[in-house]
Amino acid sequence: MLDSAVAWMNDRGNTEQWGTTPYSQTPGGRERVERYMTKNVPYIAELNGTSVGALVLDSGPSPQMPIAPAEEPERYIRLLISDRHHAGLGIGAALLAHAAEETRRAGVALLRVDCWAGGGGALVGFYERNGFTPTDRFLSGAWPGQILARRVV
Repeated sequence: MLDSAVAWMNDRGNTEQWGTTPYSQTPGGRERVERYMTKNVPYIAELNGTSVGALVLDSGPSPQMPIAPAEEPERYIRLLISDRHHAGLGIGAALLAHAAEETRRAGVALLRVDCWAGGGGALVGFYERNGFTPTDRFLSGAWPGQILARRVV
């Protein structure tokens, strides 16, 4: 799904968000996915037995990102991806609702995520439509990012 997401973005002229190299071929890409599946909490969305989306929750932001942990317990979305062949079916929204429920079930009130803030802010708007509020902006090199938060309890 990550490789096809890169191709999908590139086909639409977006080469800044994840670059042009397939995710599986980027330095550390395969290792990151392995870590997500073994050290974090992954959730896979399926449609008729086919994986169509993935969500990875953690207890805070990646140490590689210029983002401070929250001053309270939090759940942090490290990855949200949906298969673009199934776009428009609400897979991403369903995974975000699941993240909120898992956060609530853990007795944690704060769910956060960071995302690419370029491209006219379309990705930021997606999170806003799903109950998140923009908080801090940041730069990771030349990559513009936005942190968003959602209270769930």
